[in-house]
Amino acid sequence: MQVMRGWATRCAPLVGLMGLLGSVQEALAGEYEGSPQVAEFVGEMTRDYGFAGEQLMAVLREAQRKQAILDAISRPAERVKQWNEYRPMFITDARIARGVDFWRQHEATLARAEQEYGVPAQVIVSIIGVETFFGRNTGNYRVIDALSTLGFDYPPRAEFFRKELREFLLLAREEQVDPLTLKGSYAGAMGLPQFMPSSFRAYAVDFDGDGHINIWNNPDDAIGSVASYFKRHGWVAGEPVVSRADVDGEHVDEGLTSGIEPTKTVAELRALGWSSHDALRDDMPVTAFRLEGDNGPEYWMGLKNFYAITRYNRSVMYAMAVHQLSEQLVQARGVK
Repeated sequence: MQVMRGWATRCAPLVGLMGLLGSVQEALAGEYEGSPQVAEFVGEMTRDYGFAGEQLMAVLREAQRKQAILDAISRPAERVKQWNEYRPMFITDARIARGVDFWRQHEATLARAEQEYGVPAQVIVSIIGVETFFGRNTGNYRVIDALSTLGFDYPPRAEFFRKELREFLLLAREEQVDPLTLKGSYAGAMGLPQFMPSSFRAYAVDFDGDGHINIWNNPDDAIGSVASYFKRHGWVAGEPVVSRADVDGEHVDEGLTSGIEPTKTVAELRALGWSSHDALRDDMPVTAFRLEGDNGPEYWMGLKNFYAITRYNRSVMYAMAVHQLSEQLVQARGVK
């Protein structure tokens, strides 16, 4: 990351709100020239967060509206893949081999993260592997372009992305980096772990102690930040993630969880014909789901740590891919 000289200083209040709004059209000579939404946004950032309006408008003048971003986020969702199609996308020999290498290269950092946060090294490695193939695919859009395009030109979720643009500008000021240089996905997800700016500010950590948080090209900070995220979202050290289940009877489907939130207990599922392969407490709430595997339907109970993974991405197949890749990493690392 490149340090933007004077970024923190230039974001000190310089102009009043009335003068700021009056100068928006003059200062914004780029994609968003004369935009009332941009004027309102800059006014809020000046009033509520102490940004220097003239300098912030100069930054936003450089933001580019990207039609490719609008096309990507508006593209109709592909047919929902079944588990036997989804799993091979992430659990591959290449990803496992690269994961083992990443684990070896950063073994000491991963061990320290596991000790401090209670999150197993293989889960941290797996997240980075699923998200960006260990840094290979972190996104090529400037974050300022992604969040400005979606915040000002995508009405269905404009409020969300304007909030993320606010968080992004705040993190750039806090980390003293040039907001025009940072890159990410078309939705503004950043770095090896693909944190949105709000997640960065809430959970990212300076794990190598150099005074800055860099999840773009500092694996130590990325590792610590993933561990921090899971710890803050309820990961329980030493606890399992899922339990396979056998099912029988006419009421099995009544036990399936709608969505992600665990709504039934182990005892309630047992009454509906579910039987866990593992000894679980009767009062334990679980996420009950069915996957279409290569050999037919698979029934699973997601435990508290499974729910923690879904807080990263609200998909049971995503969480299972992370979990099973982590298991494959342990196995491969043990063999070699």
